[in-house]
Amino acid sequence: MKVKKVKAFGLRQLLLPMTVVGGLLFGCAAPPPPAQINDPGEKFNRSVHQFNLGLDTYILRPIATSVVRPGGGPVSQGVVNFARNLAGPTDIVNSVLQLRLGRAAENTLRFAINTTLGIGGIFDPATAIGVTGKDTDFGETLHVWGFGEGQYLEPPVIGPTTTRDLSGQIVDLAINPLQLLLPAPDSYIGAVAGAASTVVDRGRYVETVDSILYDSADSYAQARILYLQNRRFQLGQTAGDAALSDQFEDPYAE
Repeated sequence: MKVKKVKAFGLRQLLLPMTVVGGLLFGCAAPPPPAQINDPGEKFNRSVHQFNLGLDTYILRPIATSVVRPGGGPVSQGVVNFARNLAGPTDIVNSVLQLRLGRAAENTLRFAINTTLGIGGIFDPATAIGVTGKDTDFGETLHVWGFGEGQYLEPPVIGPTTTRDLSGQIVDLAINPLQLLLPAPDSYIGAVAGAASTVVDRGRYVETVDSILYDSADSYAQARILYLQNRRFQLGQTAGDAALSDQFEDPYAE
């Protein structure tokens, strides 16, 4: 009990200054996406991309396709639901930091419904009754606070990201209430569930991912553009997407 109290106190100590800083920065409008791809480390990123491609070829894809059928199934969906539910507290924290209190309330209600009626989040009754919630992260929080996306990166294992979003992933690990409140090894369940969800998604969308990684003339450029387009869409940014699309043409595409 003492450990939990100390961890909870640490969470409050962490969130208070972040909320104050966020409030000060909230008035700063989020910058528009750059018109050109910001990838000064492309040579290094490409070498890491080849490493990640090898991991997918020899480890991730074989495991995913052996345990998950294309399109998934009820068991696969349960794994995805469980992982998303465990990320719920982080969604709540980030919604508060973004001063989107209505979204925070909805994410809180969703987490409560799925944790109880959904048996720990394996099932998703919240969506069935219209409480869909909104996935978010600290990368989006930084965007709301006015930080640009920064440079494009492709770290080992993690895959396509940006300097802003990679920083956000690190902070999300630190501010996850479950990570802070649960003792080890229970606190690792979120990371394990997230890894399992990644394997499931690789198997469910095997044809789509294969077309990007193995059927493109330049899988690095294709993955980079798709990531940036999707991320900007998630953040409500549309400007600059046309410019992005013009920078890569796959000769194998019809």
